[in-house]
Amino acid sequence: MKRRKPSLRARALFALALLAASLAIALTTPVRLGLDLRGGTQIVLETRSTATTEADRAATDRTMEVLRGRVDALGIAEPTLVRSGDHRILVELPGVHDPKKAADVLGRTAQLTVHAVLGPAGTTGGATTPPGDPAGERVLPDESGQRLRLKTADLTGPDIKGADSRFDQNGGAGWHVTVDFTDPGRDRWTRVTAQAACHPAGDPERRVAIVLDDKIISSPQVDPSVTCGAGITGGSTQITGSFDDTEARELALLISGGALPVPVETVEQRTIGASLGDAAISAAAWAAVIGTALTALFIIAVYRLMGLLATVSLACYGLISYAALAALGATLTLPGLAGFVLAIGMAMDANVLVFERAREEHAARSRPSPRSALTAGFRGAFGAIADSGVTTLIATVLLFLLASGPVRGFGITLGLGVIASMISTLVITRVLAEWAASRPAVFRRPRLTGITSIGWVRERLLRRDPFLMRRPRRWLAASAAVLVVAASGVVVRGLDFGIEFTGGRLVEYTTGTPVDPDRARTALTDAGFPRALVQSSGDTGLTVRAEHLTDSEAATVTETVSRLGGDTVKVRDELIGPSMGDELRRDALVALSLALGAQLLYLAVRFRWTFGFAAVGALAHDVLILVGVFAWLGKPVDAVFLAALLTVIGYSVNDSVVLFDRIRELLGRDRTTPSARLTNQAILQTLPRTVNTGMGAALIITALAVLAEGTLTDFALALLIGLAVGTYSSVFTAAPLTVELHARREARRPARPDGRPGPARTPLPRAARRSGQPERR
Repeated sequence: MKRRKPSLRARALFALALLAASLAIALTTPVRLGLDLRGGTQIVLETRSTATTEADRAATDRTMEVLRGRVDALGIAEPTLVRSGDHRILVELPGVHDPKKAADVLGRTAQLTVHAVLGPAGTTGGATTPPGDPAGERVLPDESGQRLRLKTADLTGPDIKGADSRFDQNGGAGWHVTVDFTDPGRDRWTRVTAQAACHPAGDPERRVAIVLDDKIISSPQVDPSVTCGAGITGGSTQITGSFDDTEARELALLISGGALPVPVETVEQRTIGASLGDAAISAAAWAAVIGTALTALFIIAVYRLMGLLATVSLACYGLISYAALAALGATLTLPGLAGFVLAIGMAMDANVLVFERAREEHAARSRPSPRSALTAGFRGAFGAIADSGVTTLIATVLLFLLASGPVRGFGITLGLGVIASMISTLVITRVLAEWAASRPAVFRRPRLTGITSIGWVRERLLRRDPFLMRRPRRWLAASAAVLVVAASGVVVRGLDFGIEFTGGRLVEYTTGTPVDPDRARTALTDAGFPRALVQSSGDTGLTVRAEHLTDSEAATVTETVSRLGGDTVKVRDELIGPSMGDELRRDALVALSLALGAQLLYLAVRFRWTFGFAAVGALAHDVLILVGVFAWLGKPVDAVFLAALLTVIGYSVNDSVVLFDRIRELLGRDRTTPSARLTNQAILQTLPRTVNTGMGAALIITALAVLAEGTLTDFALALLIGLAVGTYSSVFTAAPLTVELHARREARRPARPDGRPGPARTPLPRAARRSGQPERR
């Protein structure tokens, strides 16, 4: 039984349902903004093993729960705590711009113990226990500095039920902390105070020491009203001292939060000012509006009515993408926002593929209707659209699995954009296009559709019919020369790795008046930071980077910059530990290597190994050129650049896939034409799509490059370079490499018995064989 294809009505109902659901989600569920867009502090903590406890996954989970209680007690709106791997915890604190205070509160182990005092240390020698056992017998100084010998702990952290800071208005004791005990803790507290009450007033052994993190925070005497053996009942006690409100609240927070099962160390710390996020959102929003408007005008000028419908479909694509982000609870970061804007240009690619295919179908047949040409266009372009989408998704999946933070957010946004673009083109655009083509007014005026003419690019190519693949080795030599010149920048200038890959600290400021970087560099050298790297960012922006910079040293840097620039605001503060930098650099290399391998494997399976090798060769050519250009320009190679690099990989392979898909189609129809001529024919047929898609993407990226500042500018610059190089390499690197590989393969064929070379045979790709087309021998 023949399976029926989805009708126009079925597609329309599906599109309406999808758009209605997307609109409902968009109106009711806001997208979560990352800290780089709304401001705040992000801290990555790494658990460390001790002599008694291993920092395994279970210990990290228990540590995260204790930290969650501390963060909740801080009263921060919408905090985020997630475990990353077995040993790391990612903490995001929106609105917190004092990373030192946040790190101190989160990172303290808060080992709370209660000890009976055995007397001054000098009277009996004061033996101590190893540091690994905070509950054991030890010698510690009290609040006045007197050394006390403490008995093994009678109470530990699990005996504490909670703590609260209070102000004594009647007694005049000021701020104090009330500690509540659990049922077992209450009995132990009564027992230890009952024993201490048996000693006379003034005797050190009548005291009870409360120890927090190897420091006696309070060692009060048991009240004289408590009799020997009776103890203090009621299940609570008060810690008094010279506390102000902040100290009392912090102490109560640490006690009520409990002790961390294992110590933690800060390996990464980022603080982003809200003003920086607002500027990024504004720049990306204007880039989206202006870039989309320019792209819409261009696509309407080229494809008329179909271009207008594609613009409507593009707006639907934006709604679907936004709703998908909100529904999945994904966090929109700064690179993710750029990826969202960039995906607008990518969404045009599928529409252009369909319209160009429809133009070919209309020109090849004897005056078919626009609707039949569109139907054939969707059918013919489906393979290229699917292959292009899969190759881009391969890179995004690798980003999601291997990357973290902003780069991972970029991968999620780009992946959702690719899926949404395929849905908007294959469903929404098709419904709108076929419905419009069926209208009587359009049927009587087929030129309105924009697909009844072949376009000026195809018209000039057909008139001139250039044989671009006549000498493929010349194109390969030109590509190799460009590659050598660009890649030599890595040897001559070196790569300026960002702190994500090297470790260190980066602080970005906006100053009241412009500050010359050389002048700031001299001032910082005089202040004791001779190895600090200083760069300007915009008119009043200044970035300082150093390998090792403590909080006190960072404060000195801020004071130095303030003296030079007047009213200075710190908009970004990033700290990456050396181990974190090594791991990120290793993960970046692994992600890039796996991307190349995955692309090669997919293309080898989908097409054949010569196509896959040629595409990956052109891809490596693009990557090396982009890295080399950034080396010559002295631009930083950081996490945002990595996101741009993997995007360029997707762009490069997309162009090659479209070309190879056309070569595969021509091979299925023509087995006698030489490989060079057949490849040249495929180039000329797909070049109009390459030009139109490239123009649409370039308009979006150029708008982003002009309107954005800082890292977004470098991101857009990398994409523009990658777009230009990728468009070139798909035609003049991948195509001639395919021709050469095919020629070498034919040259190795065994000769005939009469000594002549064997017959030229172009094997069908696997996809063509599966379609049932005969393979001639």
